[in-house]
Amino acid sequence: MEKQKGFTLVEALFVLSIFMIISLVTVFSLKPQHSVVEEAAFLTQLQSDLYFAQNYAIAHQHQVLIIFLPSQYKYTISERTELPPFLVRSYSKNIYLTEGSLPLTIKFLPNGNVSDFGSILIHTKNNKYKLTFLIGRGRFYVKEQ
Repeated sequence: MEKQKGFTLVEALFVLSIFMIISLVTVFSLKPQHSVVEEAAFLTQLQSDLYFAQNYAIAHQHQVLIIFLPSQYKYTISERTELPPFLVRSYSKNIYLTEGSLPLTIKFLPNGNVSDFGSILIHTKNNKYKLTFLIGRGRFYVKEQ
């Protein structure tokens, strides 16, 4: 009778336990990266949506209103307050928006300029950002504080 070659149950359990330990270490080390990626994705999406709203105002020659609803973790973009929004974007509960020198409502005029200039504050678990709208031409930028 020939001996069968293979692993014993103890050897298989030992290898599986090492694999589980390595997997757990990897999962816990990647967790902080999730919030960094989440922040970057939110800021990129917000900037894209603001450019979209500005271009929409210019193309359709209408005022475009952006309303931030921090209690609902979303913002809306619409032509007027009485019309339903044409874009509703939700964001993570780890991101908090507060008024700076601007209220949480931004209005792009038909020429693409903003009606008011100032800033909105964005707080995340790790960082603070300032979304600033400049006077004239509707330019804006996001800067880490």
